[in-house]
Formats: sequence, structure tokens, C-alpha cells
Amino acid sequence: MKRLGPVSLVVNPRQRQFEALTRAHTGDLYRFAYWLCGHDALAQDLVQETMLRAWKNLDALRETEAAKPWLLTILRREHARHYERRQLDTVELNEGITDDAAWASPERHGDAAELREAMSKLPHKYREPLLLQVLGGMSCDEIACELGQQPGAVMTQLFRARQKLKSILHGERPEAQHGLS
Repeated sequence: MKRLGPVSLVVNPRQRQFEALTRAHTGDLYRFAYWLCGHDALAQDLVQETMLRAWKNLDALRETEAAKPWLLTILRREHARHYERRQLDTVELNEGITDDAAWASPERHGDAAELREAMSKLPHKYREPLLLQVLGGMSCDEIACELGQQPGAVMTQLFRARQKLKSILHGERPEAQHGLS
């Protein structure tokens, strides 16, 4: 009987690139997804779907520096797809289930929870650019490109988002904010 030597696992460069992307960006993607949807299980699903699409389209990523905006774009589209195909009779998952340490989110406690609640009260047109800037680390020009808007419009939305957020955190109603809409 012939003995086989140790099995060597061959990892190709594409797999290494994907693993590096996963390690570098999964946490940021989860935080962004959680801020978008507010549900742990859905945020995890969105990240998994994002990474699946990223794997399938990894050849489209030309520059490593563009990985985070590319992944955030995929995640935003996955979030939109989720709501397009969501049915009326959804079942809420038990929020009391303990999180795996890899998915633990500091946004659930203390000041971060208060900030998350305040941001959820912002209109979508202000919340999304602010999230892309704060959580996505995107510049105003990158946000404008991502949202298909002019940089000046994005700067105005970011300014108004911060003003509205400040008012909400100080206890004012979002509608009564100095005529900003």
C-alpha cells in the first residue's frame, strides 16, 4: 500500500486577494449595513451577500485602493435589492440572541446608540451621504459620484444632515429645524 504525503493546500492569488479584502473590510461593511437597516441579522446577511457578489466580480476590481468604495456600493445595492424583494409578511428575528464576537457592534450601547437613533430620524437624502462619509470614509467627490449628484449638492446635504442631527440630539423635532428640508 502506498502512503500519501501531507496534503498541501494551494491558495491561488485570487483567493488571497479575496481573503485580504474580507479581513480588511468586513467590520466596516457590517457597521455600515447595521446603520442602514438597524437589524443585526439583516446586516450580517447584507455583508454576506456583498462578499458573495464581490467574489463573483473580483476581476472587476482593478485597484486595491478602490476596494472599500466598491464594496460599499455593492452593499448599498444589496440593501436596495432586499427592500425590492421584501414581502409584506416578514418575521422579526429575536433581538435577544447573543452576537458572535466577530459581529459585536459598539453602536448598540451608550452614546453610539443615541447617535444611531438620531441618525435614523434623518431623511434618507441626508442620512445616506452622511453615512457614506462617516462610516465609508468617502470624500465629497466620491459620494457625489456614488449617488449620481453634483459635489455641491452633496456638500449641502452633508451640511444640512449635520445641522439636523445636532438639532435632534438637542431635543428639537426634526421638522422644526429652521426651515431646512
